[in-house]
Amino acid sequence: MAAGMTELLISLPEENKYRTPIMASYLRMMESLKKYQKPAGLWGQLIDDKEAWDETSGSAMFTYAMIVGVKRGWLDRKTYEPIVEKAWPALVKHINSEGDIDEVCEGTNRKNDRQYYLDRKRKVGDMHGQAPILWCSAALLEEL
Repeated sequence: MAAGMTELLISLPEENKYRTPIMASYLRMMESLKKYQKPAGLWGQLIDDKEAWDETSGSAMFTYAMIVGVKRGWLDRKTYEPIVEKAWPALVKHINSEGDIDEVCEGTNRKNDRQYYLDRKRKVGDMHGQAPILWCSAALLEEL
């Protein structure tokens, strides 16, 4: 959702009637996410669960959304830049010597069971982790 809304906002013209409500949703999501960043810099497999393991694919998507938001002036730089500065190095630590990302959650179905999510397999080299790391890299390098 975070990356998708970000991409949509990049593409939507300012005058589009849906831009304002989508931007409001994006800003609410970013506001909520900043509260759940874990001390090591990432977000948990269950975002609001302090015992959840640090998951890289979701964390990279959240980081990407924040990088773009700061660079495009949607998010307050003083508030969100420190979050990104904590998240990016934490993500880079999960790139192994072959360039694969670890701690990527395997695909999930929707369940109403905390343990189901905590027990999901942690994958290495899954494209669900690789792609968002590359999005972050590209966004960090982009000059607007």
